[in-house]
Amino acid sequence: MILKPFFGKLYARWLTQKNRWWINNPIKSQEKVFRSLISSANETAFGKDHGFKHIRSYEDFKLRVPIRDYEGLKPYIECALEGDENVLWPGRPLYFCKTSGTTSGSKYIPISKESMPYHLKGAKDAILSYIEETGNTNFLGGKNIFIQGSPKLDFSKKSPIGRLSGIVAHHIPWYLQNDNTPSFNTNCIEDWE
Repeated sequence: MILKPFFGKLYARWLTQKNRWWINNPIKSQEKVFRSLISSANETAFGKDHGFKHIRSYEDFKLRVPIRDYEGLKPYIECALEGDENVLWPGRPLYFCKTSGTTSGSKYIPISKESMPYHLKGAKDAILSYIEETGNTNFLGGKNIFIQGSPKLDFSKKSPIGRLSGIVAHHIPWYLQNDNTPSFNTNCIEDWE
């Protein structure tokens, strides 16, 4: 298919130009994101408990938000899992990502509707940056191998729970879905043996 490589190169060039500002200004870019995140979470339970409305700098953040492990955040996570809104982020999480629990049992990481697109953006930006850098688009005409966790979701809580790669599989753009292998149904197989 000739269209994918042609549009892939155009899109890669556009994306590289678009990303150039934050690539060339990492500190300003991070400060902008920091201010946006603090402002957005200002009225959450976590934001109120830690005085986000008084945070103006990273130094303020360090003074108000102590370093903690997952267990220190667990009470907030459990409230969000039970359906409470505005706990760690405005509204209710879109999903909870369940980790494999290699260090101390399963952990649940909230995924917001605002953060979900960034999980796809990272992969997209990497591929398009590669195209812009090398000019190679040969792979666009083939299949994508996407080995992932099961896309099956657990609906026992107010927000669906799943593995991050399985959750992401529900958000793959329509124009890439037919090019992925193994298929969605194959990725649902529980016992690979």
